[in-house]
Amino acid sequence: MTPATSGFDGGPDAGLFSPVRAGTPVEEAVSETAWLQCLLDAEAALARAQAALGTVPAHAARAITRAARAEHFDPRALAVQARETANPVVGLVRALTAAVAADDPQAAEYVHRGSTSQDVLDTGTMMMCRRALDLILGDLHRTAAALAALAGRHRDTVMAGRTLALHAVPTTFGLKAAGWHRLVLDAATRIAAARDALPVSLGGAAGTLAGYLQFAAPDTGAASTGEYRQRLVDAFAAETGLARPVLPWHALRTPVADTAAALAFTTGALGKLAADVQVLVRTEIAEVAEPAVAGRGGSSAMPHKRNPVLSTLIRSAALQVPLLTAGLTQCLVAEDERSAGVWHAEWLLLREALRLAGGAAVTAAELAEGLTPDPARMRHNLDLTGSQVVSERLAALLAPRIGRARAKDLLAQASHTADLRRIPLLEVLRTLPDVTAHHSVEELQQLLDPTAYVGDAPALTARALDTAVPARTPPPTVTPTP
Repeated sequence: MTPATSGFDGGPDAGLFSPVRAGTPVEEAVSETAWLQCLLDAEAALARAQAALGTVPAHAARAITRAARAEHFDPRALAVQARETANPVVGLVRALTAAVAADDPQAAEYVHRGSTSQDVLDTGTMMMCRRALDLILGDLHRTAAALAALAGRHRDTVMAGRTLALHAVPTTFGLKAAGWHRLVLDAATRIAAARDALPVSLGGAAGTLAGYLQFAAPDTGAASTGEYRQRLVDAFAAETGLARPVLPWHALRTPVADTAAALAFTTGALGKLAADVQVLVRTEIAEVAEPAVAGRGGSSAMPHKRNPVLSTLIRSAALQVPLLTAGLTQCLVAEDERSAGVWHAEWLLLREALRLAGGAAVTAAELAEGLTPDPARMRHNLDLTGSQVVSERLAALLAPRIGRARAKDLLAQASHTADLRRIPLLEVLRTLPDVTAHHSVEELQQLLDPTAYVGDAPALTARALDTAVPARTPPPTVTPTP
């Protein structure tokens, strides 16, 4: 089956329609070239692991490692060949074998020994995921640190809390930033857990490792095939820096589903930050501003505009990644010992989810580090309703004296009258006997001060910031044996 020619050469995905990840470190980490290199790294690691156990000659493992360089291979040619085999590993093994033979003819027969395509592709994919997740984790820690600093500086900066798009009761910007900070830390915890659990794949043709065990010679020092299997998996995990699975997972797609869940949560957490910023930067609100960079945020038609580009990019990723990760979760429903189509369906979904989440994470770090609050504007907006934001407080104080229902109705009517007459709430309350019988005008003035009704917001902020930041544990460093 030969694909029709159309003049399209399968050029690189430039990210023209995915600006959130264009030019970011994660884009390079999950590029086709990087992914191809991870597949080659998996082949080389397998050869070295087998050599360590005596089932592949040391010289062969060295030759395979030397040849396993992505620059020696043509990704486009491998892609076209994959139409004949449904995955790129079959063609890659042929090309790698030829490259090894050109260097050391006797080593060529040891390429991919006992292995199967899915072992190599899954292991290489996990290696790629680990690199991408570590980048994401670093940016999440940057974001969390910046948000913690914002929360600390603005612990007592009073602003209007908003529910269902309207002023509710006063809160503090510090508490809002502390909430963002908490979500980002939760995301970092999930990303770190997913990264540290990424396993090697070693199952052979149908998850029994029979192909590997066939080459377990008696002189390897293993007392049984079970012992050799355990030593091989351990050696392969050590060579790749990945975790050791309990079972082969060709059709048990937990590692991919867990990674998907962490990515979906992460973009959701960052999306909450972005959505809040988009509200607060509105012209009529203007309580925060995104970091100012010359040329950023310009409109093609309106010279005066400086659009909230960073939060827009983050939000775009947050809306896309859950759809991709739903597809990855669906891939848990795999038939037999290896699936015809489910495994294959994961590849692009996973890569795009990693790219978008990585782009969102690095963008969120820039946003958080440069976000500028405007306390004066927050106070101005807080006063727009003429102290109605503390009507809850008056209702609670009056309830024991005139009854809860009566107090609520009275404050609701007073607020409505203040709106209609465009006067402060105090001017209405001072005319109501049910109010003045219990509170003087001076007391009412104090009770209607919104800065005095922020509840436990400052203490909640302090408590959130006192929570230990999870330690940033880097992945194991793996240095290929030359």
